[in-house]
Amino acid sequence: MTDEVDASRSTPLVDEAMKKAAVAWVSVGGGPATALWCVPLEGSLFVVSGPGEQTAPGLADADAARVTLRGDHGGRIVTWPARVTRLIPGTPQWETSAPLVAAKRLNASGPTADLVARWAADDCALTRLAPDGPPDAGEALPDASLAAEPRGAAVVRATRKPFRLHRVRRR
Repeated sequence: MTDEVDASRSTPLVDEAMKKAAVAWVSVGGGPATALWCVPLEGSLFVVSGPGEQTAPGLADADAARVTLRGDHGGRIVTWPARVTRLIPGTPQWETSAPLVAAKRLNASGPTADLVARWAADDCALTRLAPDGPPDAGEALPDASLAAEPRGAAVVRATRKPFRLHRVRRR
């Protein structure tokens, strides 16, 4: 498998949407899409996940994923299949891409070189999402919202009734 991006596997819509992307919704293996911070670079999107970074279930070990990007209006404009490649620390691809991704990381603690070293030491996954087929766009997108019930989370707890010091009169 080549690490170069095949221009024939992408479209102008996907290329333009990737250039403006800061967040992508990524679905692995038909599972629910997860919103992930990403960096557009070299005709692909790069995502960092792992300890101390965002959680991307199954992405580091996947070969393929589906990526959804939004437009300037905030709504979905394109969904495309992606070829997933995990960059390994110490390889030439890691040495060139990791510092560029780390430089775009908001709220990073410390200098870029320290962040890249932490990613390598903590076994964080730096993955490349490259276009790998025709996208769903325009008429191919569904008309419905595709909204789903929120997934459960450990941080959700029952709310208590508000405390009232005095009796409240009803009118």
